[in-house]
Amino acid sequence: MPDLKKQVILITGANRGQGKAIADHLASLGGIVVVGARNYAKAQEVALAIGEERAYPVQLDVTKESQWKAAVDLVMDKFGKIDVLVNNAGVLKRKPFINITIDDYQQLINVNQLGVFRGMQAVIPHMEKQQKGSIINNLSISAFAPIGNSSAYAATKASVVAMSKAAAIELGQKGIRVNMVHPGGIETEMATQGEGVPDFYNSVPLGRIGQPLEIARAVAFLASDESSYCTGTEIVVDGGMTLGTEEG
Repeated sequence: MPDLKKQVILITGANRGQGKAIADHLASLGGIVVVGARNYAKAQEVALAIGEERAYPVQLDVTKESQWKAAVDLVMDKFGKIDVLVNNAGVLKRKPFINITIDDYQQLINVNQLGVFRGMQAVIPHMEKQQKGSIINNLSISAFAPIGNSSAYAATKASVVAMSKAAAIELGQKGIRVNMVHPGGIETEMATQGEGVPDFYNSVPLGRIGQPLEIARAVAFLASDESSYCTGTEIVVDGGMTLGTEEG
């Protein structure tokens, strides 16, 4: 089991879904989690549920550079270091290609792409001084196996794959690892839209939709020294969905 004792971990979009599960799980492994969310009240709720000695809330809209600076400054002032960044915040917007507006596309770019870029730039100087750090970008199988009506979403996720790999090359000798997790269908409000789990998931190789904790476990591995020789790595957590289905 990964050991995250005394590790300081900043997680974005940690107020619900996969982000909340990541915060809960990493704290259970000994990590000190900084719960980042655009809605500060929700971040407080999650941090309080985890426990004040293990979790600290911070307001963090990933599209705002000023909030990134304030969040990282808070972490450094309080703990004197930042060991792990989990870029988890993201938005999904599904429309036919011909109906996607520039505003739609820009919103996805601002959160899914530039939000990750801003976060990486905010923590890298501190990780360089420490000569150690782990950056984990929680993306999507849409980066390489997109579904219909998701062209702009898939494009933003694919762009972060290229950025992550390029950064991994550049930062490796500075002690900073950059890795990726690609969830498939995970049972969250974003995925189900409050309409229940689609029957489709009965046909994937493992016969079910994934659970947020299963993403959290992959993140924990990449956050810990158990993955000390991994950088530029992509872990797919999709129940075999991208292999195809038995029904063909």
